[in-house]
Amino acid sequence: MTVQRACILALCLAGLSPAALLRIELSERSDVLGGKSFGPAGPYERLIGKAYFAVDPSNPANRIISDIDKAPRNEKGLVEFSADLYVLKPRDPAHGNGAVLFEVSNRGTKGMLSMYDRAAGALDPRTQEQFGDDFLLAHGYTLVWLGWQFDVPRREGLMRLYAPIARDGERPITGVVRSEWVLDRRETSNSLADRDHVPYPALNPDDPKLTLTVRDTREGLRRALPRDTWHIEDRARVVMPAGFEPGKLYELVYTAQDPVLVGLGPAAVRDVISFLKYGGNDITVLGDQRNFLKRAYGFGISQSGRFLRTFLYYGFNRDEGNRRVFDGVLAHVAGAARGSFNFRFAQPSRDAHPFFNTFYPTDIFPFTDLEETDSETGVTDGLLVRAMKDAVVPRIFYTNSAYEYWGRSASLIHTTIDGLKDATIPETTRVYFLAGGQHGPASFPPPKNHTRNMTNPNDYRWAMRALLLAMEGWVREGKEPPASRYPKIAQDALVPLGAVQFPKIPGVSFPQIIQKAYRVDYGTEFRTAGVITVEPPRVGHAFPMLLPQVDRDGNETSGLCMPDIQVPLATYTGWNLRTPDIGAPDELNSMQGSFIPFPRTRADRELHHDPRLSIQERYTSRADFLQKIEAAARELAAGGYLLADDIPHIVEHSAVEWDFLGGAP
Repeated sequence: MTVQRACILALCLAGLSPAALLRIELSERSDVLGGKSFGPAGPYERLIGKAYFAVDPSNPANRIISDIDKAPRNEKGLVEFSADLYVLKPRDPAHGNGAVLFEVSNRGTKGMLSMYDRAAGALDPRTQEQFGDDFLLAHGYTLVWLGWQFDVPRREGLMRLYAPIARDGERPITGVVRSEWVLDRRETSNSLADRDHVPYPALNPDDPKLTLTVRDTREGLRRALPRDTWHIEDRARVVMPAGFEPGKLYELVYTAQDPVLVGLGPAAVRDVISFLKYGGNDITVLGDQRNFLKRAYGFGISQSGRFLRTFLYYGFNRDEGNRRVFDGVLAHVAGAARGSFNFRFAQPSRDAHPFFNTFYPTDIFPFTDLEETDSETGVTDGLLVRAMKDAVVPRIFYTNSAYEYWGRSASLIHTTIDGLKDATIPETTRVYFLAGGQHGPASFPPPKNHTRNMTNPNDYRWAMRALLLAMEGWVREGKEPPASRYPKIAQDALVPLGAVQFPKIPGVSFPQIIQKAYRVDYGTEFRTAGVITVEPPRVGHAFPMLLPQVDRDGNETSGLCMPDIQVPLATYTGWNLRTPDIGAPDELNSMQGSFIPFPRTRADRELHHDPRLSIQERYTSRADFLQKIEAAARELAAGGYLLADDIPHIVEHSAVEWDFLGGAP
């Protein structure tokens, strides 16, 4: 393996087109898996380094960056920043498929090899296990990751953005920051940041006016804790010697200084993809790769899917030359959410859960691609308004599991704002509901992660592979992708919580609390200038939340149903409750679904008064079960929702599930 350390590839300043990417400095250039050939794509190489940028704050494409007018400028009046870069590309670009698959890193990590190649997770994939079955490489994609988030945890291998701070002339800028946390065990110290991210330091940690509050529920009454029972340590951690109680919502609002220009993160993504597609400055690091890259797809999981929705909303899919950046967007398990990716003192890691990170600017209007008017606020807006105006709308796939309907307000992306009708979906968008899935499929056998029930192992990643190739065919050839599949109000498949007809399964508690999206007021400057002045925010009425209807087994009746859902051995849900040992046992456990096996025999069913038919009553034998699984898989493949080559693997996994549950006698 050839390794090239500290290789600096400079730019030619006489670039012929607008290009904010200045140069790329490589720390490594090496062969992937010792020069292994990946089918028609041939051998791949790995590029690791840093990308350097400079954007013109007067360019209309950059005016959308929050606080860009308050950023430091170089001698040419440009704003400079940099980001970590990681690329896996065909050694000979002529053998690739002409497409960039860019993954928006989730909190600095890499996930698309696990999603599409069924690989073991890795920050720096080096082994065959970490490349899985080579699906993406065998198809010739150029895989790209770029740091876009400034506050990722301080751990080696995470992708990071290096951005300047905003200042008001010579004066520093201050503002309010809200820190909220919920712990699963008693601890005496907690970071001001979300989880283990980098916090905004408290400007005045000893201020006697600082108030730490605790409450029992999302909408519960905040109770102030005595100031002498806690303190801020190193301007970054809250310490309470008596300990924070598990299952309680703690909150501290404080003043911070020196906001980072977080909006340079999406700008960096925009400019790297634009360079790969269109060229610009004479950067030789990729050789003539850019002459072969004609299409770009943005892929993101969870936080990263929300990033892509936010990217489109603000208008980042138009580059400095007014050209389309991503041709296709695959936003996975993002629900109806956006995120804290382009405003002052934003905390990009903060999200929204039923009982965690509440009331951050995540589940906020608008939710649908096309314009809607919120009658309560009078605001009219849509996710794609700017992209449509700029004529840069990409093809879009929204894929959500059942959890996103319970915990990420997913119904709002395809219903009217009053929750009474199905919304119009643009011709450029497809919506796929992955029925009976959780945020990320659990391993098998499924564990309990402080949940009442086993977590949900429904592996919908097989469908994600087929949908990626469908996106490629749609963009490259104009071939229509599989039709949208999602629950609709008009078909009585999308209903309020109280109308979900979940069976009364012995020992299983049905949720009474779900995630809600609210009309939230962060102050008059938030929508116009990206500045929060009210924390905690003023909370108004919730938007209507609707859920997929279920059958007599508790399995959902609509959407893209994998063979395990069509030919079930269990009830698969998008919800799971917290256990009493971590507190708040009536609340949903974030991102977890349930796996509730059917009774094994009729006698078991009758003994426990389970309303669901037993495995014995459903299938005559193991062979009968697997035959039905294969038939369901072939039907999905015929519709373009699975790949025919994956069917044997799906059947094999179903056999493991049958054997685990004991099968029918």
